[in-house]
Amino acid sequence: MNPAPPKISSLNARFAAVLLAVTVAGIAAVIYFLNPSAHAFYPVCQFHRLTGLNCPGCGGTRAAYALLHGNFVTAFRDNALFVAGLPLVAARAGWLALNRWRGRSPGPFFPTRFLLPLLVVIGVFGVLRNLPAFAFLSP
Repeated sequence: MNPAPPKISSLNARFAAVLLAVTVAGIAAVIYFLNPSAHAFYPVCQFHRLTGLNCPGCGGTRAAYALLHGNFVTAFRDNALFVAGLPLVAARAGWLALNRWRGRSPGPFFPTRFLLPLLVVIGVFGVLRNLPAFAFLSP
């Protein structure tokens, strides 16, 4: 029998939330001010470099840059899966925050029952964006 997981104190949870918010804001600021297409310090996709194919994440940083500048069409063209997934992640985070605020157990951010469907969607997107008929999905 496994022991119960340790309880996270309210102070630790708040500190983690503030740290996460500051980190996300810092990353967003770097991406906002430094165009990924014009600066070489951003990581290069090793899968694309080795194979010449686009992985499911290719274009994600450029899509984030476009979203931060309000260019939704460009962002969607750079990485449709990233752009479509952001509202889902935000909705899930809001749902968990609302449950926590109401005093309910929020549960895991990403339930394991969603892992296989997510991997299938990511895999199908990765294959489709490399097919000529679906070239519009490539950055």
